Formats: sequence, C-alpha cells, structure tokens
Amino acid sequence: MPDRLRNAVEYSLTAGGKRMRPVVLLSAGAVAGGDEDDMLPFACAIEYVHTYSLIHDDLPAMDDDDFRRGRPTLHKAFDEATAILAGDALLTEAFRTMGESPLAGREPARAIRAIALLARAAGAAGMVGGQNLDVDAERAPASRADVEAIHEGKTAALFRAAAGMGALLGGASDEVVARMCGYGRALGLLFQVTDDILDETGSFEEMGKAVAKDRSRGKATWPVVCGLDASILRAESLKDEALAGLSAFGPEADALREIVRVVSVRRT
Repeated sequence: MPDRLRNAVEYSLTAGGKRMRPVVLLSAGAVAGGDEDDMLPFACAIEYVHTYSLIHDDLPAMDDDDFRRGRPTLHKAFDEATAILAGDALLTEAFRTMGESPLAGREPARAIRAIALLARAAGAAGMVGGQNLDVDAERAPASRADVEAIHEGKTAALFRAAAGMGALLGGASDEVVARMCGYGRALGLLFQVTDDILDETGSFEEMGKAVAKDRSRGKATWPVVCGLDASILRAESLKDEALAGLSAFGPEADALREIVRVVSVRRT
C-alpha cells in the first residue's frame, strides 16, 4: 500500500471509537461457542467497513463534517481524494481479510455465508441504500416511516450483520442466527436513535464532532421528525426489544445484554 494511503487508513482506524460492531460479532459468536481466533478476521473486517463508511459520510458531498472523534476528519487532515481512496481501500480490504482467514480455508461454506451477510448489509440493500435515503431526505420533509427506513439501512443493517455473522461463525443453528439478527437490528436502531438524541442534547466534548447540526441541515432524525420526548420513548422501546431478543439465552449472553445497557446510556 502506498505510504500516504496507508497513513490515511491508519489515521482513521486508530482514531478511537467504541468498536461496537466487532464486539457484538465476537460476543454473539461466544454465545454460539465459537473460537475467537476464527472470528477475529471477520470482526476486523466489519470495523474496516464501518470506518470506510464514516470516512465517506464525512465528505463534503455527504454530511460535510470537519471533526470525527475529537480530531479533524480524514479529508481535512489529508484531502478529499485521499479520503475517498482510503475508504475504498478499507472496504475492499475487509473482504480480502475474510476471504483469506483460516476459517475460510477450513470451512469455506460457513465463511461464505458470513461474507454474504456482510456484503448485503453494507451494500445497496443496507448501509449504502440507507445513506442514499438520508441524502434524499434533505430535499423534502420526511415522515416517521422515512426515518425508520433510513435507520434500518444506514445503521441497523450493519449491527444486524455483526450479530448474525458471529452466530454463523460460531456454528449456531439457523434459529439462533435469526434470533441474533433480530437482536442486532434492535440494537442498531437503538444506537441510531440515541445518536440522534445526543445531536440535540450533547456537546462537542462528549461527541467529538459538531452537534445540533442535523436539525440545521434538515436531516431526517427522530427528534427532528417526531420530537425529543417521542425519541426517548422510542429508545426505551428498542432497548426492551433488544433485550427480549436475548430471552432464550442464559448468562452466556450477558455481554450482549451489557452492550444494550451501554448504548442506552451513552453520552459519546
């Protein structure tokens, strides 16, 4: 990898963040009895995909943000062309990492199912499609259904994939995989609604990026479309839904339950 491109990729990957999606993947895999060494390449891959999406989301043509995680966004620290290429590199590197993983060599059918789950979640049927809806919603008044569709794609899809991939890689049954996907979807929606609330009530120091920007840009968020009180109630409902999705599991799913708690009370 050329030095400047490598430096740009490392700038974004090492900027911090909660690593929530890979933690969900590893925790869901642990419930299914999976081997962490087998799952780690896939956990890295989903963080690569998430990081690429943030790099592109911050670009002037998208959300036009100057700060991410308390420091200049990649296109500000380097330049727009390098930011685009760094995002492209991370996205493709994610699939190389999974394809060359030890599990893919040993159990290709299981790895392929997990790779396909991530590809669907990251693409036009998931994150990219959700981002497109998000951009379109700035051009006309949005409804609650519009907000739900945006959140399902741009955020919930990747969380759903993380939980489902973990279960798949751990060797779980189709029923357990489906339960984990439901949990991941609810967790992702909770994460996004909480993020929307924090944009209204948080500070730069807490968020590491500009706040109160969504409303000024006419973004389709829960507080903008439904109000802050309704957003708080929605978050509580999604918290309950995520926890209910784990009701069939015992203490082995406690890490996943703790993730729900952390997301529901986060201020960053």
